[in-house]
Order: sequence, then C-alpha cells, then structure tokens
Amino acid sequence: MSDLSACRAILGNLIAMPTVSADSNLAIISYIADRLEHAGARVEVMPSACGTKANLFATLGPDRPGGLMFSGHTDVVPVADQPWTSDPFRMEEREGLLYGRGTCDMKGFIAACLARLDDMAEAAQSRPIHFAFTHDEEVGCLGARSLAGVLRDREARPSLAIIGEPTDMAPIEGHKGCCEYTVTFTGSEGHGSAPERGVNAVEYAARYVARLLELRQALIDRAPAGSRFDPPHSTINVGALKGGHAHNVIAGHAVLDWEMRPVVPADMDFVKADLAALVRDGLLPEMQRVFPGAGIATEVIGEVAGLIPMDSNAARDLIQRLTGANGAGVVPFGTEAGLFQEIGMEVVICGPGSIAQAHRPDEFVSLDQLGQCLDLLGRICGAVRSGTV
Repeated sequence: MSDLSACRAILGNLIAMPTVSADSNLAIISYIADRLEHAGARVEVMPSACGTKANLFATLGPDRPGGLMFSGHTDVVPVADQPWTSDPFRMEEREGLLYGRGTCDMKGFIAACLARLDDMAEAAQSRPIHFAFTHDEEVGCLGARSLAGVLRDREARPSLAIIGEPTDMAPIEGHKGCCEYTVTFTGSEGHGSAPERGVNAVEYAARYVARLLELRQALIDRAPAGSRFDPPHSTINVGALKGGHAHNVIAGHAVLDWEMRPVVPADMDFVKADLAALVRDGLLPEMQRVFPGAGIATEVIGEVAGLIPMDSNAARDLIQRLTGANGAGVVPFGTEAGLFQEIGMEVVICGPGSIAQAHRPDEFVSLDQLGQCLDLLGRICGAVRSGTV
C-alpha cells in the first residue's frame, strides 16, 4: 500500500470518530496511541480533569532535550444545522477530494503523520521526533494550554514544532492571539413602567458593548507600525447579547459573548484594564446603589497567545528550505502555536488543506494536498537522518 493510500485509509478512520469539542476524544486518542506504540514510540495519555478528554504526547528516538514535534488538535467543530450533502462522519471521495468533518481541520495532517511513522521511527535514531495531539482547540485551546504547562517543566522537551493547521502547505510564522469572554450581568427585575426601581441588566450590558466599540476604534489607532496582518490592528467582535423576558419587564439577567484578537500582548492588557476600570468605577457601583445584590462577572473562555514572527526561527527556516518557499506568511486565524512558542519552542504552521474549507459544510481536503504533506514529512525525515535539523 502506498503512503497516500495508507493516509487515506487512516483519515477515513479518524473522520468516523465524531470528536466534536462537546464530546469525548478518548476513542481517537486510543487509536492514535495504538499506532504510535506499534511504531515503537513512548506514549503518554494525559486525561483532562473531567476524564472524558485527553491529550497525547509521544516520542520516537532518544530521551533527551531537543528534537522536532509534530502537533495537531483532535477535536472538530459541530455539524448541526449545516447543509451537508453527505454524512459528515463518513469520509467520501469525489473527484480527488476527501469530504468529511475534520478532513482539513485538521485530521488530514494527523493521518499523514501516522502514515509516515515507519520512516519517522527510522529517522529518529539519533534525534527525537515528538507528537502532540490535543483536545479542545476549537473552544479555547484548552488541551494545548495544559500540555504546554507539562512540557514547560521538562528538561527533555522539543525545541522545534510544526503545527499542521491547514495552510495549503505554505509556511506560516505568525498569527494574532484569540481571547474569548462571557460577561454575565445580574440586575433586579421589576415592572417596565418604573425602570428606575430595578436594575436593567440588558441596559448595563449595552453600555459595556458601547465601550467595546470605543475600544475597537482605539485599537485601530494603536496598530503597530509595519504590521503584516490583515487588518493590521487588534480587533474586537461582539458575538452575542442575550437577556430579558418581555417588553414590559425590567431585564434582570443578560449574558454577553465577545472576543478580541490582539496583534501584540500589550493590546490585550490595554483592553482588559480599561474594562476593569469601567466595571469597578462606573457600572457596578451604579447597579449596587439600587440593588446591592447586582453583579458583573467575567468568565475567561480562552486567552490564546498569538504566534509572534521571530528573526530567528529554525522551524520556519526548515520548512521554507524543504518546500522551496521564498518566505513565510501570517494569518488572521488562531492556533495552538503561540502556546508552544511561549515555552521556548521555535514554531511554524504548515499543513494540508485550505482554511477556507474549515468549519464549513462539505469540508474537504484534496488528495494532492495530502500527497504534498506526505512528501514534506519524508523530506523532514531525511533532514533528521542527515543531522541538518
């Protein structure tokens, strides 16, 4: 069986495991662990606190610091209410395209890694090759955050990382951060004819949103000189505001979902400090003067570091050299890459498929892209064997 045929078969098995973030990923972790152990890897399965999710970290080759890590997330986004033309959890091939939830984001890359295990095991005789497959990337990179915390404290951690998110096999060296928050406003209900006697949670949420829109403009003015991102500045998006019951009832409860994508960490600090002052010095005292039990509570859904382009990046240089790319780009979407960069790894993003297909109905990856990925993994193995990485 050719590597591409093996990759296609493995991908079909991975797609058949519906690892939507709300559900368990233990079956796919077990499947990956079995294949890695069969290839001779030392495998660690790291359960989450809830026990229904897990990360996997594995190593081929010597137990020593350094080496190269291939990384990907095992979870996928939901398919509910999407107009799929085929079963999203049964991979189908049509005209050289493989359809199914997760084919490009990002089980195609995981399948390619598993199809190349024999070559990787042979290449890792003198330098370790690592694998990191995580849970809950789509809902805040929760698994990678936990895994990075474990690896940070290890002497024998990888020095280079390749994150196989879909980039059409182009090297990517930077992306913005992604910070998601849910803010709950608790007020006091009453009859709509006397709004001053209650605390209208929706109204206070609306004032909070108004400040978010002011901060969005301020972030435009703070765009770093020479920023390569599109748009070049940090952004704020108001995703949802829910609250109230009826036209004539003072809303006692409201929930606001919003996100920020900072270009630099200082922008995140700027926004959070401004909002904390708004709540502490303005909104909350007003609410509690009418109803002492009023409150504003912020839940951090996820604060994922951006990937910062660095002058020195051996992982980027390796992929540029092996693909023949003239440079490395930046992208607007977030990944787990920044979490690994924060603990000292040099990181590049490169994987099969297009981000334009991710999260959409009839998601697909092409056999051509998988073939390119397999070829690149083969060249990486050659570089490891020759000692040039």
